[in-house]
Amino acid sequence: MSKPLTEQELHNLAMNHVGKDLESRGFEFITVNSQLKKHPQFVCIDKKSQYYFVIVKAVMLPNNPNNYDVVWMETFKKHARDKDAKVLYAGVGLGNPNGQELPVYLNEEYLIEYNGIQVIDMNLN
Repeated sequence: MSKPLTEQELHNLAMNHVGKDLESRGFEFITVNSQLKKHPQFVCIDKKSQYYFVIVKAVMLPNNPNNYDVVWMETFKKHARDKDAKVLYAGVGLGNPNGQELPVYLNEEYLIEYNGIQVIDMNLN
């Protein structure tokens, strides 16, 4: 019998996709935090020694993975600024190809909507 993925497992699946993208872009991982609702998920550094805090959010389709909590993000941007880091956001939509009312199952095909990494403007609003 198929086992639906838990919220933590969906988050880990999204992190795997984002981690591969970051790696392909040449980022070096400093720390990785896969615990759900602990931010940032990745702390990376680029070739110019700039630090980046990467926030990964997994959502179930048809919800839009590119939307994030703007008010919460302002608080997080302040934290990043205090640490001289830039913020990147990666929303990942996941779904079951047999219907949006069905969960994503372990070891079965799934839909993914990933539009890449968004650079978050560091100006505080």
